[in-house]
Amino acid sequence: MPIRRRHLLQVPAALALTSAAAATRAATAAADPAAREPSIDKDSGASPGVPGPLPLDLDPEALRWLDRLAPPAHAGVAWGWPWPRGQVRRGQAFALRDGDGRLQALQGWPLAWWPDGSVKWSGHALPPATTPPGEGARAWRVVALPPGKTAPSPLTPLRVEETADAVIVDTGVIRCTVPRRGDTLVASITRGGVEIARELRLIADADDAPDDEGAPRRRLRSRGELESVDIEQRGPHRAVLRLRGRHRALTDAASQDGFTAGAGARAWLPFDLRLYLHAGGDALRIMHSWVFDGDPQRDFPRGLGLIADVPLRDPLQDRHLRFAGAAEGPDAGLWGEAVRGLTGLRRDPGAEVRAAQLEGRACPPDGTWQRTVRELQDHIPAWGDFSLTQHSPDAFQIRKRTRPGHTWIHAADGARAAGLGYVGGPGGGLAFGLRDFWQRHPAQLEVRGAHTGMAQVRLWWHSPDAPAMDLRPYHDGLGQHSFEQQRQGLEVTYEDYEPGFDSAVGVGRSHEITLFALAATPGRERLLQLARLVQTPPQLVAAPRRYLDTQVFGPLWSLPDRGTPANAAIEDRLDSLFDFYRREAEQRRWTGFWDHGDIRHTYDADRHEWRYDVGGFAWDNSELSPDLWLWVAFLRSGRADIFRFAEAMVRHTSEVDTYHLGRFQGLGTRHGVLHWSDSAKQLRISTAAYRRHYHYLTADERIGDVLHALREADRTLITLDPGRKLGARPAGAGDGLLGVGTDWGALLANWLTEWERSGDPRWRERIRRGMASVAAMPHGFFSAATAGYELESGALIDVSGGRVGASHLSAVFGLAEMAADLIALVDVPGFEDAWLQYCVLFNAPVEEQRRALGAPHGGGGALRVGHSRLTAYAAWRRRDAALAARAWREFLSDERHGPLQTRRIAGPAVLRPVDEAPGLSTNEAAQWALAAIQNLALIGEALPAASA
Repeated sequence: MPIRRRHLLQVPAALALTSAAAATRAATAAADPAAREPSIDKDSGASPGVPGPLPLDLDPEALRWLDRLAPPAHAGVAWGWPWPRGQVRRGQAFALRDGDGRLQALQGWPLAWWPDGSVKWSGHALPPATTPPGEGARAWRVVALPPGKTAPSPLTPLRVEETADAVIVDTGVIRCTVPRRGDTLVASITRGGVEIARELRLIADADDAPDDEGAPRRRLRSRGELESVDIEQRGPHRAVLRLRGRHRALTDAASQDGFTAGAGARAWLPFDLRLYLHAGGDALRIMHSWVFDGDPQRDFPRGLGLIADVPLRDPLQDRHLRFAGAAEGPDAGLWGEAVRGLTGLRRDPGAEVRAAQLEGRACPPDGTWQRTVRELQDHIPAWGDFSLTQHSPDAFQIRKRTRPGHTWIHAADGARAAGLGYVGGPGGGLAFGLRDFWQRHPAQLEVRGAHTGMAQVRLWWHSPDAPAMDLRPYHDGLGQHSFEQQRQGLEVTYEDYEPGFDSAVGVGRSHEITLFALAATPGRERLLQLARLVQTPPQLVAAPRRYLDTQVFGPLWSLPDRGTPANAAIEDRLDSLFDFYRREAEQRRWTGFWDHGDIRHTYDADRHEWRYDVGGFAWDNSELSPDLWLWVAFLRSGRADIFRFAEAMVRHTSEVDTYHLGRFQGLGTRHGVLHWSDSAKQLRISTAAYRRHYHYLTADERIGDVLHALREADRTLITLDPGRKLGARPAGAGDGLLGVGTDWGALLANWLTEWERSGDPRWRERIRRGMASVAAMPHGFFSAATAGYELESGALIDVSGGRVGASHLSAVFGLAEMAADLIALVDVPGFEDAWLQYCVLFNAPVEEQRRALGAPHGGGGALRVGHSRLTAYAAWRRRDAALAARAWREFLSDERHGPLQTRRIAGPAVLRPVDEAPGLSTNEAAQWALAAIQNLALIGEALPAASA
């Protein structure tokens, strides 16, 4: 039920009495999270077919699967587990306690530390043979053993051996040999002494001209070459090897297939990948990341992938190819054929022969076949090459041919392939999968040479058959040569352009590959199960209350509570906002190699389309914290669909929207038509505030690398000079100017994350110096809207000249959340007072600002609803009923509550029917959602009740 503004005038007189008690309970809960009272979720608000929020009385100590039920199988799983401050000390071992109270072996390691040196987050890994049950009375628990007590030993730990030339990992099922140098990532994978795959290599093809301009093109082929191999974990449940290097162009001797040799054996496209193997497992998981460091004007990548050789020993009729279509749902299915097919012939080899081939079993000896088929089998074509290409989000094609030099024939078409293939026979085979296959089109799976003794598997995360990547700017500058002209452009298209800044050099992408070394061709349902494992890996998580009670993500959120119509209206809108964006990603096809994971910024109701081609209104690139909204929405609900939407966003924004090398390293790019096209290179986009949730929830090492790389991003920003277009720098600004909210707030997140992950006190001291600087300024944050900066110390410098000021953007990129975290973690006299002053006065009436500051701060009016959470925070900390009432008035000044309203547009006005929400922008959605969540957590009991 919508909440109307007139209800704001009906705050009961009892508020003055109850709010003090409410504030007391809230303050108590902050100090002692276990004191928080449970609430009841009366309506899950789940989308059809999607698990809704978890029951709020779920055992907070229980380990659970993200999708509720225990999966039928997994290939090994890792996750992060939160701990209250002071509970677990350095050196304590971890174990699992099963439903019968027995301790089970568990691999564990610290991920982050509380300021007192106790463990804040631990990472854990389990092998495929260990599958904790789903929800229920027999749920398992992660436990920290008493000091000095060791964890139980696993029955079959994996083994890691080292030689001068290689690292060998033996899981007990497969044996994987990793060379220390050269262009081979994995020399061999064996199972039971049988070699299943060998010579895993990275391949990168690139043209020297674009496809569409008619110029002659040469294609360059490069192979990944190792520079280092490090063992990051060696068991007992899991081994992790990190491999780093660059692609190197093939020499003349190595050039092949018509590819041009690289002049001077050029080295480019740096890569960083990890190999994951689990005890008792038959899978090798690969997390591969690469960065573009070429010349966008002459380097046009079109084939990027991994190849592996697969020995084949079985007769041609027993060699099988499989490609998964959809892995789940009504369209789930599998395309499967033999290299030499024995069905559909003019002469029948026999029912048993046909049945065995269709099922992937060894056919009966050919002596038992019908005579004509047996004697003439060499006249049956042997199909050697197979290809599945995902051209778009809605179409894939399967082709095959007998061998090179002969035509491809069309085999099948489909919509969305799951990205899993298989080649092999009764003597063993390799299943190979690429996650987010259709979502990141154009992608491709290939098998070449299946009619020979050595097939080659090719997993292309960018298909060589698709148009080459074109990473050039999308316009010529439009005459914007001077800063004045660029500011004019900003006025009309909202794009902040500057020559040379619209560069893709330094952006990258990560890809998850899983290889399964199989003893024989598996059943068709088993292959679909493997496809599901690749596309939606099972994930272990904690219950929402565990994250809340431990306070590992601060005090600014609570569990959903629909106990009153007013609460329910807000919760309904929160649910409907996420559901809308999830549906928009589908109906607008926000997919593609570079785009998957991002969302759009602003809607164009005239065209019934998001403003995909209008400057700064196009891709969102984390503007105003949608990432933060999604992660907090997951924490409070436990919804798997929110988790996976946010996961895709983390992968995208940390890779594509953030620079990993070059002049912009460590910075992100403001929202734009291309993810890198805007000239505003900013800390507020690359900030750790948007990625730390995923790292801690999953123990993901790749995101850990990104977080670690941000620790000195201030050096890049100062060198770049973020205020270069704003005129002369004021005297005494030190090494440069920072926006305290947009820049320093991001640095706080980077440094806090590095401090809690490493325990290195240098980062704490940088945080403290900045906090003390703000506290010492005459008007606190109102003196520091823009501040000078000392690069070596991290101190801020007052350059206000006694003037007061504020920016409506300061608190909307994670500063509010970081300030609340740091007030709880770091004691700096005067900082909390300065922050609370900012929280009270930002949305305050102008006369109140004048009385407190001597003049209006000039930043109010914009984003009033989003800033209501600052008022709420001050009310909570000060236990101030009047401020709480004011915060709700500010929040409810936007009357759009209850479920989001959409309308259907069909016919010639649109390409295909769409459901639109014309007045919605992502800025508004993210800030409204964060304000709703924080206000409910901090001053929920002061929310005016809606009338009947």
